[in-house]
Amino acid sequence: MSLRQLHLLQAPMGGTLVPGGATFRVFAPHAKAVYVSGDFNNWVQDDSCRLSPIGAGYWAVFIPGLKDGDPYMYFIEGAGSSGYKRDPHARLLTVEPPFPSCHSVLRNPHAFPWHEVDFKPPAFNELVVYQLHVGTFDMKAGNPDGCFFDVIERVPHLASLGVNAIELLPIQEFPTTFSMGYNGTDLFSPETEYGEADAAKLAAYVNRTNEILVKAGQAPYESAELLRHCDDQLRALVDVCHVHGIGVLFDVVYNHAGGGFDENSIWFFDRQPYGNANDSLYFTDQGWAGGQVFAYWNADIRQFLVDNALSFYRDYRVDGLRFDEVSVMDRFGGWATCQQLTSALRAEKPEAIQVAEYWPVNPWVVKDHAEGGAGFDATWSDRLRESVRAAVGAAAAGRNAPVPMQAIAAAIADDSLGRRARAVHSIENHDIVYAGREPRIARLADSLDSRSWYARSRSRVATGLLLTAPGIPMLFMGQELLEEKPWSDTPHPETSIGWARLDGGDTVTLDFLRFTRELIDLRHKLKALSGEGSGIVHVHDGNRVLAFERWAAGSDDAVMVVVSLNETAWTDYAIGFPAGGAWHLAFSSEDYEEGAHPAEHREVMADGPPMHGRPCSAHLTIPANGLLVFARG
Repeated sequence: MSLRQLHLLQAPMGGTLVPGGATFRVFAPHAKAVYVSGDFNNWVQDDSCRLSPIGAGYWAVFIPGLKDGDPYMYFIEGAGSSGYKRDPHARLLTVEPPFPSCHSVLRNPHAFPWHEVDFKPPAFNELVVYQLHVGTFDMKAGNPDGCFFDVIERVPHLASLGVNAIELLPIQEFPTTFSMGYNGTDLFSPETEYGEADAAKLAAYVNRTNEILVKAGQAPYESAELLRHCDDQLRALVDVCHVHGIGVLFDVVYNHAGGGFDENSIWFFDRQPYGNANDSLYFTDQGWAGGQVFAYWNADIRQFLVDNALSFYRDYRVDGLRFDEVSVMDRFGGWATCQQLTSALRAEKPEAIQVAEYWPVNPWVVKDHAEGGAGFDATWSDRLRESVRAAVGAAAAGRNAPVPMQAIAAAIADDSLGRRARAVHSIENHDIVYAGREPRIARLADSLDSRSWYARSRSRVATGLLLTAPGIPMLFMGQELLEEKPWSDTPHPETSIGWARLDGGDTVTLDFLRFTRELIDLRHKLKALSGEGSGIVHVHDGNRVLAFERWAAGSDDAVMVVVSLNETAWTDYAIGFPAGGAWHLAFSSEDYEEGAHPAEHREVMADGPPMHGRPCSAHLTIPANGLLVFARG
């Protein structure tokens, strides 16, 4: 092997800028010839831009004189056809020509002007996550859909809310104008629809972003030109989040790709004859969600997925990944791929959380590799969500309807994952409250009037349980505003978040936001609420009452949480307490009604006899549809 071939063999995958030009390395084991073309050679195929085979199905070449922003494509001659293909490792695609006729773009991901604020993501058990969809989170007038800058402009709101991580629904390039993002085709490239290419709009966005940075005590970006490309706009979102103490998680989809592939896509990349999908290089003939399952049996394809995940840590400084439908990966032979992913990612950035989605919930996804587990740090769990939603729905049937509080107690007591912080809980998420599926909590709580006292108070109980139960809580966009409309990935007024209510000072919205914000703040302050300790003290379906305690190892700031879905208040209700003496009422959901007057006596004495398996008890007044949090002292 020549020295030149050795250098090319060591070149990174894809088009990569290096001193003096760019290297191109691609996996196309069945190709007869591979060329790289662009403006630099007038889009022709000749020996000067022909890639050399370097072994094991890989091809590579060095092209001098190339620079950041240069477009390019591969031209592949195969057994079935010849033609252009986008680089599967392309970090960016062109806006003109647009998708799917777009070109790959050479980028230097390390040139972005990061604010070096020494951000460190929270410990896993301290996370409070906020899930959002970039395209519909907050759309400006005149824009067909939302973009990364629109999310940036709401970062101060998210920081004020107290969440310390956001989870973006998939942002990889997908073929349709509107999408949840689970039909990605170009996994290394951000969705160009989420970027802003218009020069005037971009300048206005950057000005507003700079106002946010300056207000946070940070230097503004020097010019709009620095943020001209979509990938840098995504970096700016991560950067502004870090400035505000918020981590960023990306949602990645490795169980399938597509839902439609264009001629220049990764589909049949090395141009084998069309027909048998098993000959498509990256995929098998197995389908899922309208797309094709990856060929997990192929070590090169497994490495492609690992490289993609690592690129988000390296190119975007993200603080964790959420892996869509790991259960599908497992079903089609991808368990070893999961292990390879989690191992590589943990070695790269151990403080970044790796969250699996696996249905039904499978404890093996969070077990160590040595035990045969997949090695994820946490997994989505549906037990709390289903029990809370069932109880709220039952309560909405009227004061005499049976309400299954026992199921909530069982969900809170569940330790089947080994550690409770391995469970990510939600009561709303992108799947559940999508238009045409299940209602949002406010509508579930009162189907006739989602802004009534019944809707408000039951929604406070539901959100309160999410934020006080063990595990990692995740809010869905708009939940903090008592949003009652379903959401859709196709922007429409009937499914958009009611930011106008917040910005216009709507009292119901502001009260619920204050409730959520202050309960999140309490969760951060009381270590017991993010600790592993949890025990059910009392549960009574007939009374619609549940009480449980929380604690953290090595701390004595134990907490008691008492909830009721009864339509009238309980007075003189005796409940066991884990320790005697004075307990401070640290939080009461009743304080968040308009004109509410907080209780004058914010302290109770646990000086009663043993009860509910605890050494003493206290007599409480429990508000109707209320949540109380008691702390020691």
